[in-house]
Amino acid sequence: MPIFAGLSGYPVLLLSFSPALWLLLACVLVQLYYAAYYFLPFANRPTEPEDNAGAAEPVSVLVCAHNELDNLRRLLPLLLQQEYPVGFEIVLVDDRSDDDTYLYAQQLAQYFPNVQLVTVSTTPLGLSPKKYALTLGIKSARYEQMLFTDADCIPATNQWIRLMQRGFARPADLVIGYSAYAPESGFLNKLVRFETLLTGAQYLSFAWRGKPYMGVGRNMAYSLRCFRTTKGFASHIRSLGGDDDLLVQDAVQHGMRVTVVAEPAAHTLSKPASTWSAWWHQKRRHLSAGRRYRLADQFRIGNFIGTNLLFYFTTLGLLFSRPDWVPLAAVWFVRTSILCFTYSQVGRRLHDRLPIVLLPVLDAVYFFYYLALGISLFLYRNLRWK
Repeated sequence: MPIFAGLSGYPVLLLSFSPALWLLLACVLVQLYYAAYYFLPFANRPTEPEDNAGAAEPVSVLVCAHNELDNLRRLLPLLLQQEYPVGFEIVLVDDRSDDDTYLYAQQLAQYFPNVQLVTVSTTPLGLSPKKYALTLGIKSARYEQMLFTDADCIPATNQWIRLMQRGFARPADLVIGYSAYAPESGFLNKLVRFETLLTGAQYLSFAWRGKPYMGVGRNMAYSLRCFRTTKGFASHIRSLGGDDDLLVQDAVQHGMRVTVVAEPAAHTLSKPASTWSAWWHQKRRHLSAGRRYRLADQFRIGNFIGTNLLFYFTTLGLLFSRPDWVPLAAVWFVRTSILCFTYSQVGRRLHDRLPIVLLPVLDAVYFFYYLALGISLFLYRNLRWK
């Protein structure tokens, strides 16, 4: 209920809203700041001109595989069909596979001179298997510029190499791209894609604003100079995760230049987790690297995640008290409308659209799922790799 008080002879309207409602409003303002400063400008930025069509350097495309024969049979032909006239090689790292990965890669290497096979038989005790395998692949690469993807990914188009290489011409030492998940039926698929879209909105828009903090190994490129300057994965070689985001952290700390290539034709596409358990383990591994981020990055990311969680918890608290229904509904409507519009714009720009009517539900479920993941990592830090 409004009350009035006099100030210098003039009536001043003061609102007697509960402190929880003011906290809710503060959380919304923080979220709208991220939408207005990072996400929407990134989504509406001008398309890159095609006359700056690419770098003039050959590239090594690196793929690590552990028992990924079926995926490699789908991926490698698409890589060989890439249109990049400057030239490229494919470095396939067979990481301790016990299927027919080696035989398949060996046959390709016999027919295609630009396919190189690197075999890893064992991993030294205590080292991350994937980082060790990647290091051996990088040491075998012929070219200064290197482009990375995973065996279970495919490039969105045959222009993937050319467009990702265009990032080096800006100039840059490290190029980060976007990797989407294939749309399928079911709520889990939409939640996985929403999480991927929201994460992409953060790391791509932050980097576009000059604050890079991570990339995804499914679609990332960097120079041999960048790898050597950061001493590769030396600072985190014993951590299972972080072959992508922690390398970006080290690169930024050493003054490397980072650029973004987020055109839809430069994306990669992956198969999403098909069960809640598989996605849970995947996200635990990804989030485990976050504690090694720089404090400024932790604050920037944590501020966005934290205010969203606080928004939902404050709302629940208000619903079980005697809420101010009109202002509560107004705050909810404004926040939900603007954020859903923002996410739909980011999805439009990245060609990763989700049903807009589901966005409020996905948003709420995701942040509570994120909280459960955080609690799980705090209580149980053991992780597994292939």
